[in-house]
Amino acid sequence: MVERYISQRNFADLEDFKSNFQINVPENFNFAYDIVDEWAKTAPDKKAICWINDLGEHIDFTFSDIKEKSDAAAAYFQSLGIGKGDKVMLILKRRYWYWFAIIGLHKIGATAIPATHLLMKKDIVYRCNAADIKAIVSVGEPIVCKEINEALPDCPTLKLRLSIGPEIPEGWLNFKSGLENAPKFVKPELPSENNDIMLLYFTSGTTGNPKMVAHNFIYPLGHIITAGFWQNLHNESLHLTVADTGWAKAAWGKLYGQWIMGACIFVYDHEKFVAADILRVMQDYKVTSFCAPPTIYRFMILEDLKKYDLSSLEYCEVAGEPLNPSVYQTFYEATGVKLMEGFGQTETTVTIANFPWMIPKPGSMGKPSPAYKMDLLTPDGRSCEDGEQGEIIFRTDQLMPVGLFLGYYRDKELTESVYYDHVYHTGDIAWRDEDGYYWFVGRNDDVIKSSGYRIGPFEVESALMTHPAVVECAITGVPDEVRGQVVKATIVLAESYKKQAGPELIKEIQDHVKHVTAPYKYPRIIEFVEELPKTISGKIRRVQLREGSD
Repeated sequence: MVERYISQRNFADLEDFKSNFQINVPENFNFAYDIVDEWAKTAPDKKAICWINDLGEHIDFTFSDIKEKSDAAAAYFQSLGIGKGDKVMLILKRRYWYWFAIIGLHKIGATAIPATHLLMKKDIVYRCNAADIKAIVSVGEPIVCKEINEALPDCPTLKLRLSIGPEIPEGWLNFKSGLENAPKFVKPELPSENNDIMLLYFTSGTTGNPKMVAHNFIYPLGHIITAGFWQNLHNESLHLTVADTGWAKAAWGKLYGQWIMGACIFVYDHEKFVAADILRVMQDYKVTSFCAPPTIYRFMILEDLKKYDLSSLEYCEVAGEPLNPSVYQTFYEATGVKLMEGFGQTETTVTIANFPWMIPKPGSMGKPSPAYKMDLLTPDGRSCEDGEQGEIIFRTDQLMPVGLFLGYYRDKELTESVYYDHVYHTGDIAWRDEDGYYWFVGRNDDVIKSSGYRIGPFEVESALMTHPAVVECAITGVPDEVRGQVVKATIVLAESYKKQAGPELIKEIQDHVKHVTAPYKYPRIIEFVEELPKTISGKIRRVQLREGSD
C-alpha cells in the first residue's frame, strides 16, 4: 500500500534516504477510502486491530470489519445531519469505537476533534465555543457525561450528545445502536479536498488557553516517515503505542502511518498503567514494535525484565521527554533492543529521529527527517555552528512538508507569530553535535540564562532523574542580581526519601547533578513538593512554578 505514495521503499543508507525520499500526494486523498477501504478490498481478512482490555476481553478486527463499521458510522452521522466541515468531538479513551467513529467522520469530510476524558466543564465549554462543535461522541461514564451535561447550556452549537455506554443518559443518543440500525452508506458527492480540515487538536499549552492545531486530509501521509522509518514497521508488524486516543500521539502511533504500512495496531484498553501488565500483554500477544515516553520505560525496567519473554520485540521507540542513558542501557541489556528516540510536535509529524541506518546516541533526538528542511537559528537569525544552541525551524519555501499543520484555527495572529516568511518557528531549542545528532534543550521560554550560560531544563531534569530520591522534577530559572538567573529544582521525592527532606539531601542531590552533567548547571535552589502543577495532558506548567518564584 505504501509504495503508492512514496518514491521508493528501500534505501541503501541514511544518505540515500535523505536524498531520495519523497511523498507522492494524489488529488483528494482521503485516508478512509484510499487506505482503509483499499485494504478491505485487496486484503479483507488482514488484521487491522488487535484489541484487548484489562478485564480480559479480546477482539480482533480485520480491515473488512473496519470498513463495515466506519461505513455504518458515516451513514449514522449523515442521518443526524452531520456533514462536510462539521466539528465532532471524540472522547472515547481506548475503546474500539474510536476507530469506527473517526474513520466514519473522514468518509463524510467532517472534522474530528479527539479529546481526553479528563476534560472538565470549563474545558468542554471552551472547546465547543472555540471550534463550534456540533456533536460529542463519548464514553458513557457518569463523571464524563456529567461534565458534558453541565457544559451544554453554555455551548449553543452543541446539538448532539452520543454515548457508547455503559450509560445512555437522558437526552443522549445510543451510538452503538445507531451504527447497528444505520442506513446503507452513500459516499458524499462532494469529496474532501486535500486542504480541508480533517483534524483539530487542542494543545494543552503551558500558558494561556489551548491552541487549535488544524491538520488537513493529507496529514496521514506525513506519518509514513513516523511509522515506516522511525518505528520501522512493515506488513507483519504488531505495534503498540502507549497513548490515549485524546492525544496527538494516538495519530502518531495508533492509526495513520501504521495502517499505511500494513501493520496491525495493538490496543491495550486499560484504566490504570501498571508496568507489569504492559509487559505481560506484550509477551502474551507477541508485540513486535513498542513506542512510549521514557517514563513508561523507567517503570518497566524497575520490573524484572528477565521474567518476560520479549523475544518478539523487533523495534522500540521513545519520545516526549529526555531519555536517560541508564534507562536505555538497562532496557538494551535485558532485551537486546535499542530505544530509537524521535521528536516532533502536535503541529507536525516526526521531524527528527533515529532512523534504521543510525546507531542511536541515548538522549539524542537523532537526525532531521528528509520530509522537513530543518535548521537551527541563533536569536540574531544565523544558522548555528556545531555545539551552538538555537531554535529548531523549518523552511517551507522549497519544500512544503506533508504533515505540517495548516495553522492555528481561527487565530491568524498566533499563526503568523510562529509561521512567517516561509519559516515555521517551533519555539524549541536544541544543539547539534559534530556527528550531526541533535540534542533537545527546552522550550525557548524555559531556557535559563545564568552567568552567560544558556541552560536547558531538560538536561538538568534528566540528570536529576538519575538520583533515586527523585520521582518527578521541574527546572526553572529564578531571578538573581549577580547571575541574572539561577537554576531552581522543584522535586517530588520518592516515598522512602520524604523523611530525609532537608539540607543534607539537598546537598547530596546538588553534588549528584554536578557529577552527572556540567557543574555550572546544578540547581542552586531546591524545593520539595508533594506534586507538580500540570496541564490536562500532563505537561509540567513551568510558567506557574516561575510565577510562584517571582
